[in-house]
Amino acid sequence: MSLSELPVETSGNDLASERARAIDAFLAQGRGLLAAGPGEGHARLQPVADALIALGRRADLFPAAHFPIDAERPAQVYRLAEDADGGFALYLSAGLAGKAQPPHDHTTWAIIAGVEGNERNVLYRREKTADPARDDLVQTRVVDVAAGSAVVLTPTDVHTIELVDGLDGRHLHFYGRALERLEHRVVFEGTAGGSYRQFGPPRNVRHPAIAPAALKAALSDGEEIALLDVRETGVFVRSHILLAASAPLWRLELLIDRLVPRRDTRIVLTDADESLAHQAAGKLVRLGWRNVSVLAGGTAGWAAAGYELFSGSNVPSKAFGEVIEHRKHTPWISVDELHQRVERGDDIVVVDSRTPEEFADFSLPFAHSLPGAELVYRIHEFAPRPETLVVVNCAGRTRSIVGAQTLIDAGIPNPVVSLKDGTMAWLLAGRTLSHGRSAPLPEPEAAGLEQARARAEDVARRAGVRRIDAAGLARLEAEAGERSLYRFDVRTRQEYEAGHLEGWRWAPGGQLVQATDEYVGVRRARIVLADWDGVRALTTAAWLAQLGGHEVFVHAPAPLPVLVLGPEPVKLLPLHARAPRIAVRELASALDAGSVAVFDIERRAAYERRHVAGARFAVPDRLEEFIAGLPAAQRVVLVSSDGVLAGAVAAELIARLARDGSAREVLALSGGTQAWVAAGLPAGQGGEGVLTGDDDHWYSPYAHADLAARNAGFQQYLDWEIGLVAQLEREGDVGIRLVAPATADAAVAP
Repeated sequence: MSLSELPVETSGNDLASERARAIDAFLAQGRGLLAAGPGEGHARLQPVADALIALGRRADLFPAAHFPIDAERPAQVYRLAEDADGGFALYLSAGLAGKAQPPHDHTTWAIIAGVEGNERNVLYRREKTADPARDDLVQTRVVDVAAGSAVVLTPTDVHTIELVDGLDGRHLHFYGRALERLEHRVVFEGTAGGSYRQFGPPRNVRHPAIAPAALKAALSDGEEIALLDVRETGVFVRSHILLAASAPLWRLELLIDRLVPRRDTRIVLTDADESLAHQAAGKLVRLGWRNVSVLAGGTAGWAAAGYELFSGSNVPSKAFGEVIEHRKHTPWISVDELHQRVERGDDIVVVDSRTPEEFADFSLPFAHSLPGAELVYRIHEFAPRPETLVVVNCAGRTRSIVGAQTLIDAGIPNPVVSLKDGTMAWLLAGRTLSHGRSAPLPEPEAAGLEQARARAEDVARRAGVRRIDAAGLARLEAEAGERSLYRFDVRTRQEYEAGHLEGWRWAPGGQLVQATDEYVGVRRARIVLADWDGVRALTTAAWLAQLGGHEVFVHAPAPLPVLVLGPEPVKLLPLHARAPRIAVRELASALDAGSVAVFDIERRAAYERRHVAGARFAVPDRLEEFIAGLPAAQRVVLVSSDGVLAGAVAAELIARLARDGSAREVLALSGGTQAWVAAGLPAGQGGEGVLTGDDDHWYSPYAHADLAARNAGFQQYLDWEIGLVAQLEREGDVGIRLVAPATADAAVAP
């Protein structure tokens, strides 16, 4: 089917997206009106007020359920939009009847329009007195703001507000500068004036809420949605919603553009209890994502509503593997039988479908490295005789099952089995693994390649994968502002870095299936894979299509495309001014002098392998508690592998400390650990100095030094993985649709 024959996609009609579109339209209109005339007077602002009144009349876009208030929180400000530079900002202020504020100014222009309820504004003119600490206030007018009306305030206006008539209120507040940047506002002791003091911005600005039941419905309504859990990954894996992707708050500047590339995607953020999600929502809004809600009550609220929580990492993909074995009865071989057959010299080949890096870390002594996307492409070179038994293994279960079923579905003539429970079972049986092995992948010969292409094409066709030509790809790219688009190159790292299409990301095919949630944050998105050889993109796309939740395409590049060399670039979205850097030699001297405290903030596993000698490890969202007790004069230096994450975290930390009145100096190590090691400076190893345990990652049972603890961890992991089928049944249909055997016409039923 050509792209032109595809059904036309309709835009979403969920309330959050409709509200975001209306706010976008207002902001565009407001910017245009403000650009049309000079000054900040009432005459210039009144047309903007009229536009805000029109937005406020859409009370259906601002329901009380999305902007909750109660006796514990009788007044609340909700952020709707805010420029990254602190410019224009739009809020919804909600309050219980009787909510009032004493006389105060804004130091910027402000427009307030009604949505529901009556907010009485009493405006005053400020007059100087002989006492510099006291000013008089002279009342100038009273404006009742309800639906259909507004009040305009200049930077020097002082006003009081009160919700009158015994009604709760919701009002739109549009400012020329974000609340958190209004540092010199003053509040008076009374309506006649008198003494006054400066007051800071509200510290608990929140964001529109979505109830658990509404989120459950949204995840299956057929429209695009990104559910992001903003806790650190190690905390996330202990308990989370199945379809959530891990996007830690302090790492968003590095992750969000990759996970959610379209700025008006419907995003729902969650954590355990809303303690982090509103901070993350504020960050995303300022970075330009315009349709952000927060799950009411977090995962605790989700569970209280009777919905399922999952533990583990990459759970959708691992559950997918278990469903494959459960429904398709993927054959397997035990480690004992495998050992016996290898010992007696049977015609057998064992291929490890993990990444080359994982294979080098440990492997079965007789296995060959053949990552998942390479299986159909290169298996003929490992098992040219159809009688040869092919065994696919991984460290646990998922990639063994998926890899074996990949070859079976492709119809290779060999008998194929997965290794039951992978290298975990091998170690549980008391055997040993090899370490440090690697070998180049063999290039497929012409005859084997043609067979592989035919098999991959057939599986992809049965899975519903669609090919698109250059015109079709151009159309998808042109529509990327309305439909999220991901473009991946699934070849090996070496091939990708030797030349890839500009703007296309690298995602080795096996990992794209094994850890889809790390690459694609938006459900119902479009995914295009570059088909260089007629095999790897098709087999990867076939599994992605069966996993469900996305539209999947393959595109064959032109014979002589313009290629980009090197690794995929790291993209950092700046939110704050660049943090100051410190060079490696300067840091070494400061460490010797004891004038700095060094924190590695990237990943515990990387820290344990190698770190700046004298550094400690902490996840970013707990840094403030660890630096609070340091001597005031001691500088804080943050370190990450290449310095990029450290720079982003340092900038955020500086902004937070400044808001709290702290002048502590925070720096990032230029070039990170890599530059430190390259300079020949002393590096440490091991877990001494780890302050935050497993908060940043799932702790693999392979990492246990104690044999009994390791084996117990293996068994617990295997039991958990097998149990995912039953848990998935309780979760409900998540879109998995497995292809039937080549001789059948229907997909395997869910």
